[in-house]
Amino acid sequence: MVTVEVRQLIAEQVVLLIATGFGLGSLPWMPGTFGSLLGIPLAWWLWGRPQAKQLLFISALLVVGVPLCHWASRLLGGGDAAQIVADEYLAFPLVFLGLATAHRWWLLGAGFALYRLFDITKPPPIGFVETIGGGLGIALDDVLAALLAWLALRGARTLWLRV
Repeated sequence: MVTVEVRQLIAEQVVLLIATGFGLGSLPWMPGTFGSLLGIPLAWWLWGRPQAKQLLFISALLVVGVPLCHWASRLLGGGDAAQIVADEYLAFPLVFLGLATAHRWWLLGAGFALYRLFDITKPPPIGFVETIGGGLGIALDDVLAALLAWLALRGARTLWLRV
């Protein structure tokens, strides 16, 4: 029979495993960028699906991601620890919401580059929401970075179609 303490230890290890992107968050350099790579298969899988289904799936990811990041933060001593990358890879598919109807590698690359740019530089209001703290603050800055990348791609698409 497994004791309560053993079950709790297992649960904590599973949370840390998922929150750290299966170890990518523990890399010595660019853990957020490497962790974001896990979002590529999620985004790729969502492409071409109806926008409502994309939004529902992304919302579900974030509903799970906020408490996951919160618990991982507590286990790692508080704050937005660099090892926590679930917020990066769970928010990344939002970059392509309703944009991609066919699999295009160049679009994926452009979206990834814009997402990382906004997540790293944290232009307003991204830097502000990060101060909220807890799982919500950890995840919300990545959601806003994804939305800014989405807006940039959407704007570029609109300009491209007008030319």
